[in-house]
Amino acid sequence: MSSTPAPDADLGTIAHEYRRFAERQAKGHSPVYEALSVAVAGDERLLALLHALPPSKRQPNLLLAAARHLGAPLDSTGEFLTWVVSRWDQVSSLVLARLTQTNESARCATLLPVLAALPQPLALIEVGASAGLCLYPDRYRYRYDQSQAFGPADSPVTLPCRTTGPVPIPRQLPEVVWRSGVDLNPLDPSDPEDADWLESLVWPDQTERLQRLRGALDVARAEPAHVVRGDLNEAVSKLVDQAPKGATPVVFHSAVLAYLSVDARAQFARTLRNLPCRWISNESPSVFPALLDLLPEPAPTDRATFVMALDERPIAFTGPHGEHLNWFVDAGLPSGE
Repeated sequence: MSSTPAPDADLGTIAHEYRRFAERQAKGHSPVYEALSVAVAGDERLLALLHALPPSKRQPNLLLAAARHLGAPLDSTGEFLTWVVSRWDQVSSLVLARLTQTNESARCATLLPVLAALPQPLALIEVGASAGLCLYPDRYRYRYDQSQAFGPADSPVTLPCRTTGPVPIPRQLPEVVWRSGVDLNPLDPSDPEDADWLESLVWPDQTERLQRLRGALDVARAEPAHVVRGDLNEAVSKLVDQAPKGATPVVFHSAVLAYLSVDARAQFARTLRNLPCRWISNESPSVFPALLDLLPEPAPTDRATFVMALDERPIAFTGPHGEHLNWFVDAGLPSGE
């Protein structure tokens, strides 16, 4: 365990990240994670240990998931901090080995109106696919607001979504003829260790999310998608080229590009502009600042919100876990035609 002191300013930056996570993401969704994140932000021992990790490995989601995976106590912030510090070798090893690959199938509820309006059939290509659970929008059921659920009657997954604005709720599901993706570290839905890690990424007390994850894993096991290991900027062009003739290639991603450098994001955007595909981006507003000037209204600042765009045209605000969809009045149908 390293005892090298870190500059106070660096520790302050990490502490700010954990307080921001507590306020902007955990609050109202996970009281346990809210309390633990605030506690981490105030513990210089743990902040110093986090500082010794690569910046990309200091994320609250990653630390908390690793600690839970290893059996950390969650009911007492003091016990949690002591446990993590005393077992830092185990915790840090898992943090370094794993990624925050939260695979939230509920995001399909916000993607569905776009996918259903594009020329059918579709060849789906997900960037940052994790276990590929968002590659099955045609295998899930949906319930928008209080309307009747629709989709395959035998699906183990039903996705609820609150809406505002003129959401073009589809009358039928998209026809998907090809499912592929790329990830730096693809997870195998059939691998018990990968499935356990995905369960550790579900926040405490969120039993519905856990049940949804398990149902989506069953769907993916029954119909494995083609997910390759690699860098997104290098792999996406090859996957678009491999899409079946006669299908509309659709490249999409959610909560992925924030983990890339600004230069890598710019390179990805240049790559997508030159590919014969449709492009759905569902990311934090800060990922593509140029989109902010095209928004018909400011992005909410009191909660975590994504901007969904089709071919670099903003069409909606979305919930990070697919919980709500705010369609812009002038967005129209997303066919782009």
